Amino acid sequence: MPRKDSNTVERTLILTGTQAAALAARLSRVQVITAYPITPQSKIPEILSEYVEKGELQAEFVRVESEHSAMGVCISASLVGARVFTATAANGLAYMHEQLHWAAGARLPIVMPVTNRGLGAPWTILNDMQDTLSQRDTGWIQFHCMNNQEVLDKIILAYRVAEQIMVPIMVCFDGFRLSHTMMPVSVPPQDRVDAFLPPYRTPYELSPHNPVNINPVVMSDPLPDSRGRLCPSYMGFRFRLQEELESALAVIADAGRRFGEFTGRFYDDVLYRYRAQDADVLFVTMGSLSSEATDAADLLREEGVKAGVVGLGVYRPFPARELAEAVQNAKGIAVLEKGISYGYEGALATELKAALFSHNGRRPTLHNYILGLGGKDVKPSDLTGPAREVMESAHKGIRQEKPRWLGYGI
Repeated sequence: MPRKDSNTVERTLILTGTQAAALAARLSRVQVITAYPITPQSKIPEILSEYVEKGELQAEFVRVESEHSAMGVCISASLVGARVFTATAANGLAYMHEQLHWAAGARLPIVMPVTNRGLGAPWTILNDMQDTLSQRDTGWIQFHCMNNQEVLDKIILAYRVAEQIMVPIMVCFDGFRLSHTMMPVSVPPQDRVDAFLPPYRTPYELSPHNPVNINPVVMSDPLPDSRGRLCPSYMGFRFRLQEELESALAVIADAGRRFGEFTGRFYDDVLYRYRAQDADVLFVTMGSLSSEATDAADLLREEGVKAGVVGLGVYRPFPARELAEAVQNAKGIAVLEKGISYGYEGALATELKAALFSHNGRRPTLHNYILGLGGKDVKPSDLTGPAREVMESAHKGIRQEKPRWLGYGI
């Protein structure tokens, strides 16, 4: 039987999330990789180093002394026209914080998978989403993955989107629950990825014959450059970044449709919807929790409760209108979150409330549940009680005053 060429035929492999992320970087033909280890993403640069050593990926592999330096190298390499890649998690992501703002402000199309992990202190190496949620205002787009297939697909998709609108993207997936769990993953052939993702070209050329000033100090009012052209003020730059992020959902949808045309896996809808259209109670969540919520919805349906799921595949820019329309017919909503904005509630619950206020005349009863922090296991059966609680509150007209924590112990 003739051997099938992986460059021309889609194949299915059993991969962990970290393996899927590394393979996606190779398929995307990244040119500069910055590597600094932190659990649970450390396997990603390890695999990429093997690709480079074996000649399977033509890239510069740069070992750095910290996550702050990792992003610094990515910024510099991206500025001169390279397609760059790094990965991190938890306190490593927090250490990058200053550089995250710089990368977004410089409008650099960096793609960075983040294996979501709880922040210290106290220390944990296990999963929650506090790390990326705390970086939501840095100007980065955030994709969230439900399974390892989405890890591979969304990294490739992220490069297409980032390089079109010149905004960096985090591809977020649950540490250990996805990063170290093996799943079947369909791998598109290299020639089709190349057709979908052509080589990156910077919008400017760095040349001693035509010098440019990148990221200069700007003032509070527009000023002319050396040629007399009026340049944006600081606030003008911020406004342009906001405009690009506001328009990004349409770009993501178009790229997701084009991705589906050659893989059969479409990402033109930024929401995961499961039995949501006729649901009386909806679970709203992100990441792999969408899987547990899906199983919980099936359990509730067997009991005669019309339950469904709406999961966010994109958290920034926030799909406010799409989300408000998706939940408008529900009587009750259970927002499940692996993170909290300390002193108030989960960030997703706050933003869903704002979306309903702005885009929908109806106000379904909404309860916020904080669960799964630091790797605390969440089973589908754990979610049926909250769904019933939301429905009872909806029937009685009771509103939740503060989030409820599930399974925190003592």
